[in-house]
Amino acid sequence: MQMTTLLREPAKRKLLLSAGLSWLFDAMDVGIVSFVAAALAAEWKLGPQQIGFLAAINSTGMAVGAALAGAYADRFGRRAVLVATLLIFSVASGLSAFATGFAMLCALRFVTGFGLGGELPVASTLVSESFPARDRGSAVVLLESFWAAGWIAAALISFFVIPVYGWRVAFLIGAIPAIYALYIRRAVQDSPRFKGERKLPFRTRFAAVWSAPYRTSTVALWVLWFFVVFSYYGMFLWLPTVMVLKGFSLVKSFSYVLIMTLAQLPGYFTAAYFIEKYGRKFVLVTYLLLTAASALWFASAVSEGMLIAAGLCLSFFNLGAWGAMYAYTPELYPTAIRSTGAGFAAAFGRIGGILGPYLVGYLVARAYSVTAVFGIFFAAIVIAALAVLLFGRETKGTDPDGLATGQPS
Repeated sequence: MQMTTLLREPAKRKLLLSAGLSWLFDAMDVGIVSFVAAALAAEWKLGPQQIGFLAAINSTGMAVGAALAGAYADRFGRRAVLVATLLIFSVASGLSAFATGFAMLCALRFVTGFGLGGELPVASTLVSESFPARDRGSAVVLLESFWAAGWIAAALISFFVIPVYGWRVAFLIGAIPAIYALYIRRAVQDSPRFKGERKLPFRTRFAAVWSAPYRTSTVALWVLWFFVVFSYYGMFLWLPTVMVLKGFSLVKSFSYVLIMTLAQLPGYFTAAYFIEKYGRKFVLVTYLLLTAASALWFASAVSEGMLIAAGLCLSFFNLGAWGAMYAYTPELYPTAIRSTGAGFAAAFGRIGGILGPYLVGYLVARAYSVTAVFGIFFAAIVIAALAVLLFGRETKGTDPDGLATGQPS
């Protein structure tokens, strides 16, 4: 695999590791929220709709952050915005430990979400621009694999910390990235492509995203992002709570979710291999359809073994699809509008992240079955797969700035 050779380059390895660790911290924070929600439900006597609202307000911040950070990154540079968003979410996460009530926690989670949502598309754009065409897909999927490591860290923190020291300590741990942001500021440089690009006004960039050459791709991309984020946050932020609803204790549900989370890593690694071998559309469509099938299997599972097996498949295919989506998104636009296009696609997707968790809370509160809830996510994931299959443009081996080539650009 060419990626193995490429990562021997110290500069490329340093960039991927530096951006990857910021991605890991993002995932750790999101994961901790899903575990904290289950603990808060017991401590603060929160109902399902309040838990759903907490997740939704976090996603609202992510939507705003993705749109603004994407726009600013095309104006002021990827590195500057990456550092700023990293600081915002880590400081707000640490302050969440001192929340005195539900309203205060929601306000802090909005600010945390703003930083989280802004950091992700900017980091993936930076990595995509910094690798040659033949390897950039694998590089971005490998960047996404740090998300799994972050979720594993969140599961470990939640399993060992929350039952003993409480959820506030878990949020305090989330403030650690503030220190790391200072390192990022010195270690990471903007890509040569961005440095040499003429900076366009925001209105021009946004209009270009919707201009004739990119309109179909933008529509397909926004549909893909909306339904993938809708289903992911609807399912995964509720996993510990769903396990409790299926009759498992809080601690046991945490341990089962940790086991399921481990399957994300091979999901990413296989996607990183297949994405350069068979293309972006193949990986996205295949992994999304298998995610949809896994969702139905998980919802209908009755035994512990079947539940864990279905959860492993759900994690494997869903996160592999996420990696492919992040690799695919920046490749659809040229450098001058790339971060704007990626940021607004992610922002529209975060609307799905708002609706998904809240919908689950609404349906659970009205005694809908887990099977019925996951049936909705099955349909959503199939729609996302069809959008890519029918309207998506293959970007494997192409230069987003105009030259179709498999050679380093």
